Formats: sequence, C-alpha cells, structure tokens
Amino acid sequence: QVQLVESGGGLVQAGGSLRLSCAASPNIFSFNGMYWYRQAPGKQRELVATITMSGTTNYADSVKGRFTISRDNDKNTVYLQMNSLKPEDTAVYFCNGNYGQFNRPIWGQGTQVTVAS
Repeated sequence: QVQLVESGGGLVQAGGSLRLSCAASPNIFSFNGMYWYRQAPGKQRELVATITMSGTTNYADSVKGRFTISRDNDKNTVYLQMNSLKPEDTAVYFCNGNYGQFNRPIWGQGTQVTVAS
C-alpha cells in the first residue's frame, strides 16, 4: 500500500520545539523527493521544506534557520525538526511525496501543530 503517515504534532509554547515524522510505504526509495507543507486556517497550503533522494534540502524563507528536514532511509521516514517555534507556525502540517516513475503525488493525513504565545 502506498501511503505517508505523519506523527509528532501537538501543542507547544512559543520558542519551543517539535519533531514531525513521516513514515513512507512501501519504502522511501519509491518516492522522488519528499516535502513538508503546512496550511493555516483561512490560508493556502504552502511549501515549507523539501529533501531530494540525494539529501539536498531547501526551505521556505519563513522557516530558514529554525526548521530542519532530514531522512532516515533505514526507517523509511522523513523528519521535520522545528525549533524556535512561533505562533505563526500554527497549522496543519502535511507530508507529500511523488511516487513512482509517473511522480504520482501522495499526501499524508496531516498533523496539527499549535504554538501558543
């Protein structure tokens, strides 16, 4: 079964940290690049971070220096380490990957991150 399953969201105080996980099935090598998006209430979904199969990363300007995307190929998991969290980081965070030779987009169910001021 092809799926992405996020975990690790929650409520945190401003300045705190959270680590999100995204477990990929059948395996992480089936996906051509992995992405974290977020969607705040009343706003469009925005791209937060990307990581390629070779490990190259890229970040939205709003999270540079605070968030780190990484991957553990042995665990078929992509992570998003979020430090120095701000109330404006509050959103549902989604994992996304392009699956297979036709790059079919696969989305996880999302995980809520709430940062209290």
